Amino acid sequence: MKTILLIEDNKEMRENTSEILELSNYKVFTAENGKIGVEKAQKEKPDLIICDIMMPVLDGYGVLHLLSKKPETANIPFIFLSAKAERSDFRKGMEMGADDYVTKPFDDIELLNAIESRLKKSDLAKKEFEKGPEGFDSFIKEVKSIEALKKLSEKYDTSSYKKKQVIYNEGSTPRAVYFVKKGKVKTFKTNDLGKELINSLYNEGDFFGYLALLEDGKYTDSAMTLEDSEISMIPKEDFYSLVYKSPEVSRKFISILSNNILEREEQLMKLAYNSVRKRCAEALVTLYNKYKKEDEKKFSINISREDLAQIVGTATETVIRTLSDFKDEKLIEVSGSTIAVTNIDKLVNMKN
Repeated sequence: MKTILLIEDNKEMRENTSEILELSNYKVFTAENGKIGVEKAQKEKPDLIICDIMMPVLDGYGVLHLLSKKPETANIPFIFLSAKAERSDFRKGMEMGADDYVTKPFDDIELLNAIESRLKKSDLAKKEFEKGPEGFDSFIKEVKSIEALKKLSEKYDTSSYKKKQVIYNEGSTPRAVYFVKKGKVKTFKTNDLGKELINSLYNEGDFFGYLALLEDGKYTDSAMTLEDSEISMIPKEDFYSLVYKSPEVSRKFISILSNNILEREEQLMKLAYNSVRKRCAEALVTLYNKYKKEDEKKFSINISREDLAQIVGTATETVIRTLSDFKDEKLIEVSGSTIAVTNIDKLVNMKN
């Protein structure tokens, strides 16, 4: 059951509104002034707050200001309920971070619709969408349910790519955000001598190609499949609609998309300071963590020595020699282009 905190100094209005909310299956806490309201909000952590503006002790603007400063209450949906109907009052409340503004006297359905809408958006912002095609479909479905995004495209394209097929090239103009429905993808940069460095690996359930859209620039790397893959595309216009038209979707989508930025920064540090042997072990650990399935007892991956060298940041011949050493040390098994990890702990704890 969702909980609502109602802050209202008028006893009759407080009791009548509380009754309406309880009849609509909400659990209601009440407060007769702003000071008590702030205390109850911090204690109860309600799902939504409805607050009058003109109150003794502490007015509604003061309540919103104080709650917005506390991390535990800053994201609670906040609806002003007031007889003040001037445009300047409305703008002040919205600029301070209120989610909605219902004027007195109000229709019961108007208030309940406002509550339902704000709770739905709040649930979307909190929801952790499962990785994988089902999670992607769920995310798109939830986004489409928001009124501001009803014009979102009804379907998105899915294309099949062969192994080592280019998805986009460095320097080209982005036209979509990509999602791996099946397969594996690498993104890489190429230097003036034509040497490549893999900067990210993507698995089923991962988004890629979004940073260029967020920066409104060109692609700074290229993308290519590591095996036969199925890739979905969110057109640029729909991506911008997702990001810019709804703060809740924006926060959630960017959070999903940006989870590899710290990994890239860490990769650059390792390239600068770690030995080739250490980097090769870390590359195998990265592949293990990225692509090992939960029910897989012994992890193995089919990967070319060139691709592995691009992850490590060294020559292919050097990677081949290092893999031979790892094989002799019984850290891995090698069969053609397939590498099986047999001692992940030693690879993780490889000394520099």
